[in-house]
Amino acid sequence: MKYVLAIDQGTTSSRAILFDETLKPAFTAQEEFKQIFPQSGWVEHDPSDLWATVAGTCRAVIERGSVDAGDIVSIGITNQRETTVVWNRKTGKPVYNAIVWQDRRTAEYCKSLRDAGHADMVAERTGLLLDPYFSGTKLKWILDNVEGARDQAARGELLFGTVDSYIIWRLTGGQVHATDATNAARTMLYDIREGRWSEEICALFDIPMSLLPDVRDSADDYGSCRSDLFGRPIPICGVAGDQQAATIGQACFEPGMLKSTYGTGCFALLNTGDQMVKSSNRLLTTIAYQLEGKPTYALEGSIFIAGAVVQWLRDGLKIIREASETQPLAEAADPTQSVVLVPAFTGLGAPYWNPECRGAVFGLTRNSGPEEMARAALESVGYQTRDLLDAMHADWQDGGAAPVLRVDGGMSASNWAMQFLADIIDAPVDRPKVLETTALGVAWLAGMKAGLLPGQAEFAKTWALERTFEPAMEERVRQEKYANWQRAVSATLSY
Repeated sequence: MKYVLAIDQGTTSSRAILFDETLKPAFTAQEEFKQIFPQSGWVEHDPSDLWATVAGTCRAVIERGSVDAGDIVSIGITNQRETTVVWNRKTGKPVYNAIVWQDRRTAEYCKSLRDAGHADMVAERTGLLLDPYFSGTKLKWILDNVEGARDQAARGELLFGTVDSYIIWRLTGGQVHATDATNAARTMLYDIREGRWSEEICALFDIPMSLLPDVRDSADDYGSCRSDLFGRPIPICGVAGDQQAATIGQACFEPGMLKSTYGTGCFALLNTGDQMVKSSNRLLTTIAYQLEGKPTYALEGSIFIAGAVVQWLRDGLKIIREASETQPLAEAADPTQSVVLVPAFTGLGAPYWNPECRGAVFGLTRNSGPEEMARAALESVGYQTRDLLDAMHADWQDGGAAPVLRVDGGMSASNWAMQFLADIIDAPVDRPKVLETTALGVAWLAGMKAGLLPGQAEFAKTWALERTFEPAMEERVRQEKYANWQRAVSATLSY
């Protein structure tokens, strides 16, 4: 049996999954790492934790499966996007912690750029909004605030990358400094129409272009890992940001197909084919994947807090010990109470894009308890998804969108949450048999490039449905609940 090793480097943990030649996940290893919160709105990771958990889980999954490294034909890497690492090109030592995609420290700088009239130019080049979410302003912050960093960068001594680039550099022993088009498209430094780094934006941010990685296809040659890591060199053949990898894993290859992934955040992508759709509703235009030099575009809506709201119930409020406890609590909630939670812990993402607002709870009574908070937490994910889908349908009126939403990610395993999602968006929700669609997508990219796995059309035929959730909520109740949500969001933004 031959295998593909998929590395899934996420926001709270790193995973390694060995997929066999039928694309079934055969063996898995996972390891969480520390989240660092230096102050309100700041989120960091220690890059050594990212590398250690990647290398550790890869070794663990190979040992767990008793797999010879010679039977692993290629490696695929998918990663938390926008998270920013800067390291010394000679020593490999990071000059600062990784600044995570959730981090809001550059909100004032982004505001100054908007006030100076740069928003339209940035959106035209990158498809993105001027927001702290993306890598470019995080990179500028490191250069401006870490002692000696800007001088080192000017001398060509530093390298920048999203997490995929850092992992590739470590795997190859510093031989390859590269990223793929999907990750480049999330930096706010990459011109997605021209397919190259934007000199104009780099000059605006005062970022030396010598820091930037080479940009390649999502299925491409990224070198081979060091032989001492896993016993032999293994070629790295596939790279994609986590949400784009999930889009591929869900086989959303046709324009109009739509998927939503529920991890730490929630991310919905709508395939728009070779058409770059400019959003009128504060969505992002991005690259879904790039094969043989040809980009396929997407509209994307990003929610910062999805699964993280369940972590907050566990770690912040301490009303649950395991995520699975939320479903029975939600089922037991008092139906006469209308508690609404707006989980703007690090601001609100699409379609609001307000980095400064913070979370709020509305409708509390003396009888409100853990049950009502759990229900409100799960419902908040459904409400935010409807916000995104309504905006997408408004932007994609001419192209038409699939009437079904394909879902994946950890929270999609909750029947209660998925039924509420179908109810509030008033559309069927399809959950596939393989929920590890992020790792699956990049495994297919790597295996296809290595010649082990079939092409795009054949791969699409392997997508298998586990369950469809049909909307069952009365229209009156649906509209009433969504109106409550909209009022809560409006009040949160006002505060």
